[in-house]
This record gives sequence, C-alpha cells and structure tokens, in this order.
Amino acid sequence: MTTVLRRILAPLLLLAALAAPAAAAPRSHPLTAEDRAVVSEAEQYLNGIRTLQSKFIQVGPDGRQLGGTFSLSRPGRMRLEYDPPVKDFVVADGTILTYWDGEMEQQSSTPIGSTLAAFILRPDIRLSGDVTVTNVFRGQGAVEVTLLETKDPGKGTLTLVFEDRPFQLRKWRVVDPQGLTTEVALLNPKAGVQFASDFFYFREPARRRDIFK
Repeated sequence: MTTVLRRILAPLLLLAALAAPAAAAPRSHPLTAEDRAVVSEAEQYLNGIRTLQSKFIQVGPDGRQLGGTFSLSRPGRMRLEYDPPVKDFVVADGTILTYWDGEMEQQSSTPIGSTLAAFILRPDIRLSGDVTVTNVFRGQGAVEVTLLETKDPGKGTLTLVFEDRPFQLRKWRVVDPQGLTTEVALLNPKAGVQFASDFFYFREPARRRDIFK
C-alpha cells in the first residue's frame, strides 16, 4: 500500500499500523468518576451497534476533503469506499482486511487482528486493556473520548466524538505520529441496515484496458 493511500485510509481504519516512526506518547490525564461513566456509556453504545451505514466527509491535514460511504456489520465486517474520482476502498470480511489502491490497481491484505480496525469490529468492545483512554472532554452537546494503543502509544491517538443527546457517534479524529490531524464526520448515520450476503467480500474491480486503434 502506498504512503498516500496509507495516510488517506488511516483515519477510517482506526489507527491501522503506520509506517512512520513512533513519536513521544501524549500525556494522559487521570480519569474522574464522571469520565469513567462517559467511557462506560461509549462502550455500551458501540457494543449496541450491529449494522451501520453512513456517508462521510474526511478532512485531511492539508485541508483536502474527500467523501464516501462507510458500512459496518459487527462483528468483523466493514467496507469503506470513496466517492469518484477516488477508486480506493477497503473491505474486511471477518478475517482479512483488504486494501485496494485504485490508482496502482493493486491490493494488499492483512489479518484484521494486526490493526486497530479490530477495535471496532470485535464482538465485545472495551475501552481498556489494549487501548488506553487518555482524556475525556465535555463540550456543548458533545463528548470526546481520546484513546491510544496501550502497547505502542507513540503510534498516534484516536478521538471519538459523540453527540450526547441522543448519545451517538458523530465523528472521529486521528493524530498521527507526526502530529498531523485528520477528521472524519459521519453524515446521517443509519443503524440496522440490511446488507447483501456478499457485500463485505473483496472483489477486484475490472482493470483498465488500453485500446489501441
């Protein structure tokens, strides 16, 4: 997978392993009882999602915006596709996470468990253990939960942003090891979506064919 594709997809793969060197870990703040209650509510909400589909807008560190569709079927399956002209997509079939680089017309695959994409795909989501919550922030109408990978805190941070009434995921923000921020906002997410049985299986798109006259 190319560096450009890796940077585009990392926010939607929830801190999938990056090729960049690790930076110093961000400082965490002791969680209060109120913070822990928010974390527990976030866990309960995430575990309550079985299927979900949403349009999204992704804003990169350079201000570039990309749109697309994010689909989720827990446990184990997800698919994300960017709107044209971007042809890249990612699909997880329950075991393997496959990246398609539309420009290079190449695929690369990795076990789901080797990335933190597994965090949102696992049957039982816990914001503890292999992930550590470093901060909980309450703003007007929203709460933010920031976490990192416990065993490799220099890999970057992921902040989940929830609307508080009703409590639901609205966006996430990734800060990579270089301190660059990418934010993804969900637009009118819908839960309880029915997907075709083969929707989360990788199929290689038809390759371009040059026509010589």
